[in-house]
Amino acid sequence: MRGMNTERRGLRRLIQRRRMSAPAPPILKTPAEIESLRRSGHLVAEAFTLLGKAIAPGMRLIDLDAQVRDFIVGRGAEPLYLGYRGSPPTHPPFPGVICASVNDEICHGIPDERVLADGDIVGIDIGLKLDGWCGDSCVTFPVGTITPRAQQLLDVAKTCLELGIRAAQPGKHLGDIGHAVQRHAERHGYSVVTEWGGHGLGRSLHEPPSVGHTGRPGAGLPLVEGMVFTIEPMINEGSPTCVLTPDGWTVVTEDGGLSAQFEHTVAITAHGPRILSA
Repeated sequence: MRGMNTERRGLRRLIQRRRMSAPAPPILKTPAEIESLRRSGHLVAEAFTLLGKAIAPGMRLIDLDAQVRDFIVGRGAEPLYLGYRGSPPTHPPFPGVICASVNDEICHGIPDERVLADGDIVGIDIGLKLDGWCGDSCVTFPVGTITPRAQQLLDVAKTCLELGIRAAQPGKHLGDIGHAVQRHAERHGYSVVTEWGGHGLGRSLHEPPSVGHTGRPGAGLPLVEGMVFTIEPMINEGSPTCVLTPDGWTVVTEDGGLSAQFEHTVAITAHGPRILSA
């Protein structure tokens, strides 16, 4: 078990602050704006292609961070996570360009001096801004040869994302997305993190709506053309309970079980969901 009661209370306070404010309506995007978001998302996807070739046993997280930083800046874009304070503004600034969450780390892992080992899994989250528009995505990578147990978790988590995207049809609801994710995860004996979820994306990294990954069909905000948001289920092999570590950022599983996350930015169009970060 990771963390202490003080870290749990800190995580709960952070979540409560986010939930206290009344939800704002989503900022609908024009087709031209969606194309701008697509260009940003495509650059994020290119960064993941770069990472896929670099991730291997013996690689330091800080070196992966440097590679992505050089790539983003070299393409004329701006890293979004470096220096990000979250909520409240007094929160310590995030020290990396990427989030790097290893094994039992659910999200917001810090890309520090740690060295990846054979059999690890590492979730990399990348956010950037290109020409004023944001791109955001996450992939969990295997490091070297992983166990069948870890591979099954990655497979289920990736399928959860795919099913969530498939459920994001105009006329449906946010609850349909959460239901699709939750049903698949729980059918395979996994749990879904509820404290963290997806979010609207546009000129700002975090816009309304908040996108949960559990839910009931037909519940929640209706999905309409022009909405753009991330779907990013975090799937745990054990308990869904989270613990915030003393660094103020890294969120880990309470029971020490593995966690995996996959994320895409999606636009709701008249013809169905369009993945902008593929």
